[in-house]
Parts: sequence; structure tokens; C-alpha cells
Amino acid sequence: MDRMGILSLIFLVLLQSPASLSLTVSTSKAKVVVHENTDAVLSCQFKTEKETNPRIEWKKKGKDITFVYFDGKFSGSFAGRANIEGATVTLHAVTQKDSGLYRCEVSAPADHTNLGEINVTLSVLVPPHTPSCEVPSSVLSGAGVELHCKDKLSVPPPTYIWYKDNKALSTTHTTDTSFSMDTDKGTLKFKSVSKADSGQYRCEASNSVGAPKSCVAHHMKVIEYQLSMTTLIAGAVGLFLLVVMCCLGVCLCHRRGCCKKQEQKGRSTNSYNPPPPPTRNPKNYKHTQSFMI
Repeated sequence: MDRMGILSLIFLVLLQSPASLSLTVSTSKAKVVVHENTDAVLSCQFKTEKETNPRIEWKKKGKDITFVYFDGKFSGSFAGRANIEGATVTLHAVTQKDSGLYRCEVSAPADHTNLGEINVTLSVLVPPHTPSCEVPSSVLSGAGVELHCKDKLSVPPPTYIWYKDNKALSTTHTTDTSFSMDTDKGTLKFKSVSKADSGQYRCEASNSVGAPKSCVAHHMKVIEYQLSMTTLIAGAVGLFLLVVMCCLGVCLCHRRGCCKKQEQKGRSTNSYNPPPPPTRNPKNYKHTQSFMI
């Protein structure tokens, strides 16, 4: 066989190979990022060689597999707020619950490779929500205090900043400041509060999606107790006098026999003493019987 014959044979083999009969599935955007309450387009394109009516399914992967599009219609929470064109799905007014991994599956029974699939990740961005703030109403001077701020709904997670009397506190801790702030966790820590730390505190959450949101300001009052030496001495003297008076009362009770009477009374009520036998008086004795000798 000459060279041209060999090339012709190879060409015929390639034309009849299974690769020419395969199903292909692809996407133009594997990662979709949209804002909350907007539309999300989940792209899925396919190409078949023989199959003219392929079966198309969309599923959402999580703890469980959820059908999005099955048997020619949308199911569950996607019904009524999604449409499909070819194999590309558009979700309307998406929320954070729609975020996740989606899978497009195309089945073509007439093709040699009769099943193809692609994955599309959807991320829904959410602007800041009003954070919850925990601020103690009162605290003793010299005590350690920690203020908390949290916004669990924002995507991406927000950063936090604390305000005192409507003035932003410094986010960097120095030797001159009595507090330290964690902008990622939303905490404001005081190692030892003083009277100067009293005031109105509020927290603000912000991310790149929307306008920042702040909680209502809460007042924190630092209470100071000034114990002078005179107060300490007076308290000690009062305690000493109370102990002395108690001791004198006990001694007086023993001297007057109050305690003994109480003990005897307690014994008489708890033990039984039989009455003494009756006695006869000789003067009152009368002869009631005669004796015969």
C-alpha cells in the first residue's frame, strides 16, 4: 500500500471514531457574582452529533441535591421566578439563599457519549444590615469590659468600627488608648475602664456592596467607689464592737443562768420521770379492822 493509501485509511478511521459522535457541554461563565434582588444568568451550552431532543436538567448541590429544572419545568422555590433558553437558566430577584453550586446535565441517548455536565457557582452579594450591639449599661471602675457588634447577613462579611459620642474610635491600639478594637470580629475591649470611658457607644458595619449600617447608641456608665481610710477604719471599729456585744450577751446569759434553765427545760420535756409513791401520816392512821388473838 502506497503512502496515499495509508493516509486515506487513517482519515476514514478518524471519521468513524467515537470522538466524532461525542456530546459536549460547556459554560461561558463558571463563576457568577450578582447583587441581591437582581437577575443571575447560569450559562450552559451543549452540542450533539445525532441527538435532536436531548434531556436537560439543572440541580443545586448542598447537603442534599435539589432539582432546579426537571422534566421540562422548574421546581420548588424556583418555580415562577426562573426561565430557560436552550440550556441556560436565568434566576430572577435572587437572594442569599440562592447562593451555591449549580450543575447543568445534558443527556443525549443517540450519541456515543450520552451524558455531559458542567458546574456553575453563584455568589449573591448582600449589603450591610443593621448590626446587633451589646453594650453594658453600667460597670465598675477598674473592671475589664468587652463590647460586641455583629452583622450575620452581609456578604461579603463586613468590617466594624466603634463610635463614642458620635466620634469614631481609633482602630490602632497604642499606649495612650485604654481600649483595643477588632474590626473583623466587631469587638471593643477595655482592659480597665475609668470614669472617662463613660458615654454613648454605637457600632457601624460596612462592606463593598452597599451603604454602611449602624446600631442604636447605648449609654455605658462607669461607677466609681471612693473608699477613704476613715471609712475603712469606721467599718473595722463597727465590726469589732458588734463582736464584743455578742460576747457580752453570751456571758450575761450564762451568769444569770438563762442558758441552764433552757437546758433543764429541754431535758424535762424530753425525758419521763415517774411520780413518787404516796406516803402515810401516822397521826391520821385509823384502825379499820379488829385483830383476834
